Amino acid sequence: MGTTQLESVPEPKYWHLKTVIGEALDSDFAVGEILPNERDLAARFGVARATLRQALEQLELEGRLQRRRGVGTTVAPPRVGVDVSTTEHAWPGSAQDSWQSVDCTRAVPPAAVARFLDTGADEETYVVRRLRVSHGQPVAAELLYVPAASVAELSAIDTPSGPARARAVLRELQRRELDGQDRAVELGSARADDAKELDRLPGAPVLMVTTRYFSAGRTAALSVATYRADTCRLTFGDSGDVEIRHHDDERRAS
Repeated sequence: MGTTQLESVPEPKYWHLKTVIGEALDSDFAVGEILPNERDLAARFGVARATLRQALEQLELEGRLQRRRGVGTTVAPPRVGVDVSTTEHAWPGSAQDSWQSVDCTRAVPPAAVARFLDTGADEETYVVRRLRVSHGQPVAAELLYVPAASVAELSAIDTPSGPARARAVLRELQRRELDGQDRAVELGSARADDAKELDRLPGAPVLMVTTRYFSAGRTAALSVATYRADTCRLTFGDSGDVEIRHHDDERRAS
């Protein structure tokens, strides 16, 4: 990163510095690379460390940097694209699916999930746990609730436990005809389990994407996916659909 003159810039110093550092991240650094320490960066740009911290904080909020305890400030991976529009429909586990199956258990779902699935108060469902990884880092965690009636042909013999059972549930689900799906998106706070999986602190901001999959006139499965808020961006198109675009796509379009 080269030096720059900041004295005559009309906008706040930290804001201009944020732009300069952001350009350097694109050209001079690789994903996961550790930035020089604050003292060296402040000296290089001729600014106070307080100004530098403001710029770094903005870049972190924008998902360009990650501050990791015991590691330092690293270059964040590109934002993960998550299509939450209603124009395409596919079962979880389809060919274009980017999730990794982790585990599958049988459990009684939360009351709100049971209402969506129209299952009994004490009726167990399959709970498939999956992760979405970008550049070796987990960026989202998902719980997929599948009633036994949706995978009636599933054999316990073929699905002993763990990822194998998760994949078997997904394969059986894909045998059904998918009538459609809908999604809801809201901001939330990371629960302890999600925070641990996503390398965040409990209570960190997350994006919650709830998806219902419909088949044969009923909700055949329900997904609750928790995304790190610093890994995605919502954009609203003319069609009214909502999508999350890759940071790289945004740079190419500019």
